[in-house]
Amino acid sequence: MSVAATLPSIIQGGMGAGVSDWTLARAVSRLGQLGVVSGTALDSILARRLQDGDPGGHFRRAIAEFPVRSVADEILDRFFLPKGREGQPYVALPMYNQVVKPVREQLAVLANFVEVWLAKEGHDGVVGVNLLTKIQTPNLSSLYGAILAGVDAVLMGAGIPREIPGVLDGLARHEPVSMTFDVVGLERGESELLEFDPRTMWDGEPPPVRRPYFLPIVASNSLATMMARKATGAVNGFIIEGPTAGGHNAPPRGPVQLNEEGEPIYGERDVVDLDKLRELELPFWIAGGAGRPGRLKEMRDRGAAGIQVGTLFAYCRESGLEAGLKADIIRRCREGTIHVKTDARASPTGFPFKTVQLETSHTAHDVYERRTRVCDLGYLRTAFRMESGRVGYRCPSEPVPTFLKKGGCAEDVVDRRCLCNALMANIGFAQVRKDGVVEDPLVTSGDDLMILGNFLNGRESYSAADVIEYLQAD
Repeated sequence: MSVAATLPSIIQGGMGAGVSDWTLARAVSRLGQLGVVSGTALDSILARRLQDGDPGGHFRRAIAEFPVRSVADEILDRFFLPKGREGQPYVALPMYNQVVKPVREQLAVLANFVEVWLAKEGHDGVVGVNLLTKIQTPNLSSLYGAILAGVDAVLMGAGIPREIPGVLDGLARHEPVSMTFDVVGLERGESELLEFDPRTMWDGEPPPVRRPYFLPIVASNSLATMMARKATGAVNGFIIEGPTAGGHNAPPRGPVQLNEEGEPIYGERDVVDLDKLRELELPFWIAGGAGRPGRLKEMRDRGAAGIQVGTLFAYCRESGLEAGLKADIIRRCREGTIHVKTDARASPTGFPFKTVQLETSHTAHDVYERRTRVCDLGYLRTAFRMESGRVGYRCPSEPVPTFLKKGGCAEDVVDRRCLCNALMANIGFAQVRKDGVVEDPLVTSGDDLMILGNFLNGRESYSAADVIEYLQAD
C-alpha cells in the first residue's frame, strides 16, 4: 500500500515540548487522522512527570510495557516520587553531550517509547513523532525508543535531516547507527560523529520492529529535491511548511530584510512550487496557514495528499499546554487582542521563531530582563571545537560571561531567550530556582492564532474532534 494511502489527509503538528503530547495524538489518531507526539525534550519531561508523582499512573503503566525491565526499573528508582516534589525544584539531568552515560541515553529511549506507546494505546490508528534536526544529540536514542513502541511515521525539520532515513533503516534492524555531528570550528576534512548502539540495552535477542515512514519538513523545492535524491535511505513524503507556521521558521531566501517590528520579510522566492514538487512523485502535506475550512480540498486539488495543522490543535482540550495559559490565550483570541510576532532574535538557534505576545511571558521586556540567565537543559547548545581539540558547548542564552569565554560573539546574546526552560513552563513543568523564582513561559503559534476567534465562535474551549470537523468542512 502507498504512503499516501496509509497516512491520512490531516496531520496534527508536532508542537513545542509536550504541547503535542500523547493525549492529543491519541485523540487525533482515534479519529482517523495522523496524531503526532513531539519528541523534543521528552527525556526531561518524563523525568519531571515522574517527580510530580505521575497522577493517574499513565506513565508507569507505559513503563511497565518497556521490553527491557532493567532500564525501566532504574529510571523509576531514580525519578519516581510517590508524593511528588512537595515544592522542591526538579532534579537536574546531566546535559546531553556527544557521548553520555548509558542511563542518560536509556532515559531518552524510554521517554519516547512511553509517549508513543500511550498515543497508540487502545486503537489501531497511526501515530507519528516529530523531532528537530537541530537538536542532534538525543535524536538517535529518541528515534529508537519511538520505533520500539511501533511509531508509524517520523517527521523532522529545523535543519537538513539527510542522514535520518539511513539511521531509521539501521535502528529497525537493531544495528549500531551514527550520523555527522555538527561542530563549529572543524578543519576541512575533519568530522565528528554521534553514535548509538541499540544492542547495548539487550541481554538477549531484541524483538522485530517496523521501519517507520520518514517525512522531512522542508520549506523549499531545492531541499525537497536534495532529500529525495541524496538522503541515505528512503524518503516517503514531505511536509511543506510555509513561514506562517508556528515554532521555528526557515529564514527568508536571499538577503534578510526586516519590517518595522523586526520580523523577517518573506517573498516569492520563499513560496514552494507545487508543480515542480509533484515531479518528485512523492506525497506531500501542506503546513502553515492550512487551519481553515476549504484548505484541505484546495491543497488536494493542487496535488497534495493533505494538510498539516498545528495551531488549532495547540489550544484544544487535549493538548499539553498548561491549562491557565491556554485559557488566557483563548480569552485574548475571543477578544481580538492576540498578536503573533515572527521574532528574528528570540531563538538561540538563529532561526526566526514565532512568539505569542503576552505580558506574562518572555516576550515582555521586563519578564526577559529580570530572569537570571542559566543554561541547565542545554538542548539548543551549539557544539564547537576548543583550542584543546576537545568538543565544547555554548548557547547565546546562557550567562553572557560564560558564552563570551567560550568564544561566542557579544552580538549573539542580545535578546536571546532561553527556549528550553520557557517551553517546559508552557506545559506546567517550570523549574523552581533556589530563590523561589519560577521560570516563565514563552508560547509559539502560527499566524492562524490571530483568526482563532472566528473558529471559537463564542466557545471557551473545544476538542480535537471539533478541529477535524472544521478542517473537513468545505
